[in-house]
Amino acid sequence: MNVQHAQTRTPRTFLAGLVRLSRWKEHTLFTIPLTLVGALMAAENRAGIELDWRVVTVTLANVLAMTVAFMVNDVEDAPDDARDPARAHRNPVAIGEISRGEGWAVALVIGVIALALYAITSTGAFWIGALTLVLSILYSWRAVRLKARPVVDILSHVLMLSALLFLAGYFAYDSAPGAIWLVALGAALASAYGQLYNQVRDYDVDRAAGLRNTASLVGEQGARRLMYLSMALAALCLVATVLLGLWPLWLLVVPVVLAPLLLVFRPKTDARGTTAIDASGRVQMGFLIVANAVVVVWLVAALLR
Repeated sequence: MNVQHAQTRTPRTFLAGLVRLSRWKEHTLFTIPLTLVGALMAAENRAGIELDWRVVTVTLANVLAMTVAFMVNDVEDAPDDARDPARAHRNPVAIGEISRGEGWAVALVIGVIALALYAITSTGAFWIGALTLVLSILYSWRAVRLKARPVVDILSHVLMLSALLFLAGYFAYDSAPGAIWLVALGAALASAYGQLYNQVRDYDVDRAAGLRNTASLVGEQGARRLMYLSMALAALCLVATVLLGLWPLWLLVVPVVLAPLLLVFRPKTDARGTTAIDASGRVQMGFLIVANAVVVVWLVAALLR
């Protein structure tokens, strides 16, 4: 199959395969708002800080870092994805549109660009970004494959896909977070929920592939309990940060206004577009829409101010 694709593909189909390999639609919905919230938190809670060009460079750097993570994941998971028709269809490497070497080469080039953007943003953002990129590679690279190590898989996931993204945005402007660490903890717990949800959803496929992760250690029901616990603790962190005055209270207007729309918008799929395994999966996309709307309104208000 790979040989046939290599003979018939064109530059256009190759570029289209790379775009699909980046899976940008999946990660920009959380990467951009997390980064912006970090920067906005710095501007909101530290006197004398105003948003400038650094919010652009750190946001772009985070998006590129997540692109590296998702590309490496699909490149390294291609042999496993090829066993499942649904997963193989969305993986350009599994169906031979992109070779393993090409995927790795493009991912590493994107990683270098991301690191350069972190470097011109701030020293703090550089080191946080460097750690994000290291985890982005080690998480899926088969020589290490952190995601195949119970407990470590969750810890590396919550750092790479949430807490570090937020902190990069914050450290672009300030290096003394203080109580802001609680926001990072809440983001990490929300990410832990997302990772455990994915592990429960893919439980049978991952077991067939011999992947040993946290769900394989605690069992499917144990993973579900941890998933709901993480979600509850994330909600508690959000309430605590609101009570501490870390968020502008007027932002509550946004979810209140959008609430009626979310009651109508009740998809049967989760944020990844697959059939939701429970009620929490069906509200994932709605939550992301509200979160992005809150961040957009907050950003516009900060820029106008």
